[in-house]
Amino acid sequence: MTYDPTGHLLLTPVDKEAPARLQRLRELGLGERPDPAFDDFAHRLAEVTGAPFSMVNFIDENRQFFAGLHTPEGNHSGSDLGAAAAGGGVGRFMARDHGYCPHVVVRRKALVLEDVCDYPRFAGNPVVDEIGIRSYMGAPLIDRTGVALGTICVVDTDVRPWGRAGLETIKSMAVELMEQIHRREDGVL
Repeated sequence: MTYDPTGHLLLTPVDKEAPARLQRLRELGLGERPDPAFDDFAHRLAEVTGAPFSMVNFIDENRQFFAGLHTPEGNHSGSDLGAAAAGGGVGRFMARDHGYCPHVVVRRKALVLEDVCDYPRFAGNPVVDEIGIRSYMGAPLIDRTGVALGTICVVDTDVRPWGRAGLETIKSMAVELMEQIHRREDGVL
């Protein structure tokens, strides 16, 4: 675990790959605006997993950007997920120190939290109190250059038994989305 100089546990992991990720996202033209294809992908991800919220999330040094977003209300306005959630809508941006996707990107492995409160490291995350997140499942989006661009993820305000089937689903869908991104880069789409 990482601690700051005062001895407090840092909830967000150190991300040494952030500069390379930002450069690669710029090369690909990702992470700065919503994308209808990613919204469609997030909608399908929600349907497949049965989750009320799903995202295609690109992460830079300071924030997370949901280029693809599915919510039960279908409201994707606003800029801050926490503030938007409190107001009844969900936005496209979230601070880097909120949520679990930064952990997935740094670990470069899928993460399944059926009940975030079962894990002391994750139970204290601001999204638990501010938004009411109780379960999370995400997988990294690792491109052909080896850079982890972000994640796809699903969240719920209820505890969810994602299980091994959920893990395999989120991992295979991350591979599918990376294939789509590579086809775009190659000019095939």
